[in-house]
Amino acid sequence: MTKKILIFIVVLLIIGFVSLLVINNLNKKDQDNAPKPSNQEQTKKEDNNMTYNLKITVNNEELILELTNNEATKELINKLKEQDVVVKASEYDNFEKVGDLGFSLPTSDEKIETEPGDLMLYQGNQITLFYNSNTWSYTRLGKVINKNSEELKHILGQDDVTMTLSLSEK
Repeated sequence: MTKKILIFIVVLLIIGFVSLLVINNLNKKDQDNAPKPSNQEQTKKEDNNMTYNLKITVNNEELILELTNNEATKELINKLKEQDVVVKASEYDNFEKVGDLGFSLPTSDEKIETEPGDLMLYQGNQITLFYNSNTWSYTRLGKVINKNSEELKHILGQDDVTMTLSLSEK
């Protein structure tokens, strides 16, 4: 009788163990088959900073820029969450406006051929807004998405300008 009870308990333990393995395997399959967030959703989850666009107001015109996802733009967004940044930008060589940010951002410079509308970080503490092309070593910050090159030339003009940087939600 004791031998039968012992065999019964061992069989129950084996059935229980196998059941746990089957349930665990089914749960793992459910997790593997669950919809995975897209890269865009994952990026938003990891860093909601990129849910912003940059707005630059110059001569009563608003330029909307889509930001590049890098350390410099993340740091810039954090600064702009505290307050807008005003930059006095000077004309440079009929292709850009360049001005001192008043603070430094992390750089990841690379040789870039710019296009009209590109916003670049230069030497870690200056921003450059292009209305024409140039090739130099910059950290890319963003790109104007609501104006073409002719509109940019007209808005920025030939004189020095004051640019107010602020955030706008996408």
